[in-house]
Amino acid sequence: MTGISLLGPSFCTQYGYFPGKHMPPQKLQLTMVEYLPCLIYNSGLQEDESRTDCPLDRELLGRNTWSFLHTMAAYYPEKPTLKVQSEMTQFIGLFSKFFPCDDCAKDLQKSLETNVPQTKSRHHLSQWFCQMHNQVNRKIGKPEFDCSKVDERWRDGWKDGSCE
Repeated sequence: MTGISLLGPSFCTQYGYFPGKHMPPQKLQLTMVEYLPCLIYNSGLQEDESRTDCPLDRELLGRNTWSFLHTMAAYYPEKPTLKVQSEMTQFIGLFSKFFPCDDCAKDLQKSLETNVPQTKSRHHLSQWFCQMHNQVNRKIGKPEFDCSKVDERWRDGWKDGSCE
């Protein structure tokens, strides 16, 4: 390493130091001169990101919620009974009424008026959630997810083995 001018978020993460991940400099193969700015970066500039005990902001709430919903769909029965299908539809309806982001809840309620949950199989529910998520992504200017990869992303893990 050659001096402090290289230090900052990308330098620190390049060498394995991430906000909230406290590792001694010798494990990261950094000198104290190189390590100190990472500590400062972690404790000062990124304080909100390094804490895990703060209320969720809208973005983090959304990310965690979608993770839950996609994972729930990934483990939904392949051939659910009519009762289970009805319960999932009820769950989604109730969820739309109690979601703690008012605008998000209203958007979901409006969408449910014309886009009925597809609960007849795991595949159908997973695809329905993916399409709903992509609808939100379009609205907020995020890239769409390739819905043909929902099982790989939320159930089986990536084909390259990187989740093992």
